[in-house]
Amino acid sequence: MPPLQQVCQILITTLGLRQMPLSEKTPLLGSLPELDSMAVANLIIALEQHYGFEVQDDEISAHHFATVGTLSDFVVSKMA
Repeated sequence: MPPLQQVCQILITTLGLRQMPLSEKTPLLGSLPELDSMAVANLIIALEQHYGFEVQDDEISAHHFATVGTLSDFVVSKMA
């Protein structure tokens, strides 16, 4: 499964989103009420566990959580 689809599935599972279609351009921070600061922390943990990488505090940026696409790009960069 491509990273974008995996990230979408992790978002749906972690945030408990129902029947919400996600695409590369779907806005996240400021657009999804489910994505509060605690949900961001849980999402980072879910991504770390799924992909086996570690996210350092100084790597976390609002830019990475702007859209599903920017989050997927961040995941791809962490796997490189």
